[in-house]
Amino acid sequence: MRLLMLGGTEFVGRAVAEAALARGWDVTVFHRGRHAAPEGVRAVHGDRTTAEGLAALADADDGGTWDAVVDTWSGAPRVVRDAARVLAGRAGRFVYVSSASVYRFPGAAGSDESYPLVEGDPDADAVAYAEDKRGGELAAEKVFGAERVLHVRAGLILGPYENVGRLPWWLGRVARGGPVLAPGPRDAAVQFVDVRDLAEWTLDAVAGGLSGPYNVVCPVGHVTMGELLEACVDVAGGPGVELRWVAPEVVVDAGIAPWEELPVWLPPGELYDTLHDTAVGKAVAAGLRCRSVRETVADTFFWLRSLGGVAPQRSDRPRKGLDPERERAVLGL
Repeated sequence: MRLLMLGGTEFVGRAVAEAALARGWDVTVFHRGRHAAPEGVRAVHGDRTTAEGLAALADADDGGTWDAVVDTWSGAPRVVRDAARVLAGRAGRFVYVSSASVYRFPGAAGSDESYPLVEGDPDADAVAYAEDKRGGELAAEKVFGAERVLHVRAGLILGPYENVGRLPWWLGRVARGGPVLAPGPRDAAVQFVDVRDLAEWTLDAVAGGLSGPYNVVCPVGHVTMGELLEACVDVAGGPGVELRWVAPEVVVDAGIAPWEELPVWLPPGELYDTLHDTAVGKAVAAGLRCRSVRETVADTFFWLRSLGGVAPQRSDRPRKGLDPERERAVLGL
């Protein structure tokens, strides 16, 4: 298989590129050159948002063709459209790594790919994340046709190379040790997908010629909030580390922002049902396999240590995590 990765040097794109290389695929990575590409790819530099960058993309690989192109773009949908136009005659399939955010809010517990979607415009500039991702889906279909487009609607993505700061923050927090505010309920299911499992499923789907939308996240019941944080403690726990479980209403009443200040966690309610109770039977039937939470946590911690403990941070995403003083106040310390 010949694969073109638009991006391919940071989080999801890098995992896809490395997984394809491990399969012996021929991989071309088109990126701006700000980060090193995985060893073994054919790297082509260019900024896809400019005319010069699109010209470099048009000339990529000396005018050759690819079995598929994978795109993770999350900004203006017109950027997806323009890249797709350049590649329409040179790539067999277009894979767009989209998001569960394309579904209308509030979601419904157990909803699947048939749930209503937000509006999107394939020709638009950036509006908001959900609308931009939906616009990206429509842009890919506008150029390639729905039968040649796969939408990977990922939920929360964790694992090595994470540049958003969710799991890295928890690992850093438990590594400091002492009492840790653990937001309950302890047995509440959480849904995420290890970036490497996302990558492997995506490549299997490419090889299998799949098209259309697929929710890609671990099944409900695969892991709980307690299991996630206990794995963090087992792997990275510092001196005197102790998870102190706090009822969700206490956390909310303290003004702590779910998801942002306490990454991954959401209290029971509409947002929890939307993000942590999604049906994934379609992807599982198509081969989705999710590794253990301990493996995800341990491998992420090992990767963080290789970077000196400091994770990369996307400039367009706010930093995650809870201020130590606010944590101590809630715990009564």
